[in-house]
Amino acid sequence: MHIKLVVTDIDGVWTDGGMYYDNTGNEFKKFNVNDGAGVLLLKKLNIPICIITGEKTEIVRRRAEKLKIEYLYQGVQNKLSKALELCQELGLTPNEIAYVGDDFNDVKLLRQAGISASPANAPAYIQQEAQWTLSKKGGEGAFREFVEKLLAHFDLLDETVKKVLDDFS
Repeated sequence: MHIKLVVTDIDGVWTDGGMYYDNTGNEFKKFNVNDGAGVLLLKKLNIPICIITGEKTEIVRRRAEKLKIEYLYQGVQNKLSKALELCQELGLTPNEIAYVGDDFNDVKLLRQAGISASPANAPAYIQQEAQWTLSKKGGEGAFREFVEKLLAHFDLLDETVKKVLDDFS
């Protein structure tokens, strides 16, 4: 597989993009547990994961920590620049990145990544910037679908799923 790093946005990919607040100003985000399985599949292949998001919240930090995601960059306005910095650090080219994103600030990285995708609920003009449009919406397991589609593209899905299942037997 020529993909050596999976990079993802959060809001609109791992979440439905909603920002929920209670009366005291606490923010909430709903994550779909299925996306954690996408992380598990990538870890089985030793492919690192990077979250690059324009928002900066404790919620995302905690989710990344729980899933042991290797790289987390929050409050990033230029996602392509941040991804290229990480590529340089890791000795990778943009062609070795797979990226999933859903909005304007994702377009440059969608165009540069070796493989790119957007969720079903991304605007059509964003979807046409990505190589793949997923069938799932953000917050409904879109990241897991992206990972499974990526592994299937390289004919690694069945073998990787078997390895994960063996861990649970």
